[in-house]
Amino acid sequence: MPSSTSRPVAVKIDDELRMRVKRLADVRQRTPHWLMREAISQYVEREEKREAFRQDTLNAWEAYRATGLHLSSDEADAWLTRLEQGDDAEPPECHA
Repeated sequence: MPSSTSRPVAVKIDDELRMRVKRLADVRQRTPHWLMREAISQYVEREEKREAFRQDTLNAWEAYRATGLHLSSDEADAWLTRLEQGDDAEPPECHA
């Protein structure tokens, strides 16, 4: 996600990690700066997705606790099997 303003940030890493980054950057024909920015960007994106999934899970759990609506594992498996086979199947209705 490019931003209009970039500001330097200091990150302290030990000499061994610094050399590993330098070697990898050389092999990739990139600068260590580019490699570290890319690594941080990918990490943040992955962790944001992980956090969104965690929040969705907590919200689903709270909805289940409030309503009792659910699918059985057999119902979910049957639906997922249809999707895997290319059928554009709607999910089954939840029930108590």
